[in-house]
Amino acid sequence: MPALTASRALTPQGWVAPARVHIEEGIIIAVEQAPTTGGLDTLHTLVPGFVDLQVNGIDTVDVTTAREGDWDTLDRLLLAQGVTTWCPTLVTMPLERYDAPLARIAAAMARPPGRRPSIAGAHLEGPFLGGAAGAHPPALIVPIDLDWLRALPSHVALVTLGAEQPSAVAAVEILTGAGCSVSVGHTTADEAQFDAAVAAGVRLTTHLFNAMSGVHHRTPGVAVFALTNPMVSASLIADGVHVHPRVLRLAFQALGPDRAVLVTDSVAWRSGRIGGIGLELRDGAPRLPDGTLAGSVVTMPDAVRNCVAAGVAPVDALRAASTNPARLLGLHDRGVIEVGRRADLVALDSDLEVEQVWVAGQPS
Repeated sequence: MPALTASRALTPQGWVAPARVHIEEGIIIAVEQAPTTGGLDTLHTLVPGFVDLQVNGIDTVDVTTAREGDWDTLDRLLLAQGVTTWCPTLVTMPLERYDAPLARIAAAMARPPGRRPSIAGAHLEGPFLGGAAGAHPPALIVPIDLDWLRALPSHVALVTLGAEQPSAVAAVEILTGAGCSVSVGHTTADEAQFDAAVAAGVRLTTHLFNAMSGVHHRTPGVAVFALTNPMVSASLIADGVHVHPRVLRLAFQALGPDRAVLVTDSVAWRSGRIGGIGLELRDGAPRLPDGTLAGSVVTMPDAVRNCVAAGVAPVDALRAASTNPARLLGLHDRGVIEVGRRADLVALDSDLEVEQVWVAGQPS
C-alpha cells in the first residue's frame, strides 16, 4: 500500500513532523520525516490505534448478551472512535453464568480476519471483588474460588479482584502464571494487602478513585497506594463525571507518562442494562436508581480530549489510550508507531476527532 503522510506522527521518540509511514503486509516497515505533508489532504495527526481494556457494551449492545450480528455492531462503533484493540468486559454475576458469555466472546474472537478491531481477550470485572461494590450487586460478590480460576479459558486476558480477599495473592499467582493480567479494583484493601497483591504480580488498578478507598493525608487508601507504587498502572474514566478534571491532572502528574491508562468503561446505556444490572442515563452518566455510577458513555477520543482540556499533555493522553494499555496486556506487536509493529493507526484532525482508522494496515 502507498505510504501514509501526515502533518505529524506520534512515535516512541515523540512527534515526527511532517511524517511518512510505510506499511507492508500490515506491518510498519519505515517511519521517516517527510519533505512535505502531501498525500492525504485530511490526514493531520497519526497516532497508534486506541486500546480499551474495559468495554461492557456500547449504545444498545451489551457484551454479556451479545450474539452474532451484535459483534459486527460493536466492531463498527469501536472503529468509529479509533479503537483497534479491546477487551469485552463482564461484570459480577453468579459463577455458573460466566460460561455462556465467555463462549460467545471466544466465538467472536474466532471470526475470520477482517477490518475490525482485535479482541485481546475478556476482562472479568468480578465476581471476586472487595469492599467497594460500586454498581456491582453486593450479594453476588463472593470469596475467591481458586479452582474456578484455574479452569478459566485461555482467552480471559484480564481479571479485576479485591486485594483484601483472603486468597488474593494465590489468585494473582494462578492467573499471572497462566498469562492473564490482574488488576485490583472495587476494593478497600489496606496497604499490606495492596502491596502483597502487587508483589504477587498485580500491575493495574481498575478505574482509579472510583469504587475504592481514596486520598486522605492521615489514612491513605488504595488510590494513594496505586499512585505511589511505580510497579502499578492505573486506569481512569475521563468522562468529566467519574473524576474531576483537576484530579485527572493530578493523577497523570503522579503516574507519569507510562502508568496512566484510559478506559471508557462504556455500557449499553440505551438498553438500560449492564449484564443483569439495571441502569438509567442521568446527569451525564449511566447510574443505578439510587444514583450510583454504573459505567460511562464516553468514547476514547472524548476521553483524550477531556484529559487535554484538564491540562494533560496531548502526548501523555494519547499514549494512555494506546501505548500503555497495549504494554500492560503484553501486546508488544502494537501500541506504537515504530518499525516492526502492527499498523494499527488512527488519523485525528486538529480537534482530536477520528478521521480514519487502519487495522493491520487496512483502512476501515
